[in-house]
Amino acid sequence: MTFVGAGPGAADLITLRGARVISEADVVIWASSLVHPDVLAHARADAEIIDSAELPLEGVRDIYRRAAHHHLAVARVHSGDPALWGAVAEQLEICADLGLATAIVPGVSSFTAAAASVRRELTIPEVAQSVILTRLGGGKTPMPPGEEVARFASHGTTMALFLSAARSGQLQDELTDGGYPPETPCVVAYRVSWPDELIVWCTLAELAATVRAHKLWKHTLVLVGPALTAGGTRSHLYHPGHFHGFRRAERTARTALRDRNQPRDLPEASGEPPA
Repeated sequence: MTFVGAGPGAADLITLRGARVISEADVVIWASSLVHPDVLAHARADAEIIDSAELPLEGVRDIYRRAAHHHLAVARVHSGDPALWGAVAEQLEICADLGLATAIVPGVSSFTAAAASVRRELTIPEVAQSVILTRLGGGKTPMPPGEEVARFASHGTTMALFLSAARSGQLQDELTDGGYPPETPCVVAYRVSWPDELIVWCTLAELAATVRAHKLWKHTLVLVGPALTAGGTRSHLYHPGHFHGFRRAERTARTALRDRNQPRDLPEASGEPPA
């Protein structure tokens, strides 16, 4: 029994390992509401294909029980990466109860696919060195105490907001209350890598209006933070003043790098996408 991250949508954004597992499976379980059907092109012609979009957990349990009894190879295909909001933990418990051996194949997450689509790094030196992945509270699944968007926003780093577009007004308010300035750049990404992909730039002050104008509520991710438009900085990794096990530092460059590391004001972020 293998859980496979299908990636954000496009069939060629699945990993080689994930495609191989699907191609070898006797049974392929996928959710038509979340996974692009092109991913099924990797399945064998004689494989049993099951759409789990209308199945509760109990329905999936019956399939797993049959697989265990008949020694069938099952590929359970999840959108993005199974480690993020994949409801994998509860399925692993079922498999353990049934005596099914399990494995997980990671996949490309929609937040990294969105960053690639807009050609931006999310961890810009001196601006943001962390990425927070979260969602709004108040949805179908309760949020643990202390995981409010406003609290995370107080860090001022890059954030990726999943499962929150349907309440864009609340999202904008919590991000603002947390400390992001109104001009903070945002990327609204709908169905990244699907044929109908939509990517829209806006500022935080325009976020709710932008989401509503495009009538987005499902399959939509929001990236926010100053790193989305920041530039003019440089990492240490390829700086001539940085040394490691494969390269010695240049003395003058090393001194310049130390001087550069002295505290200074950070560049202000623009709400416009980079040229």
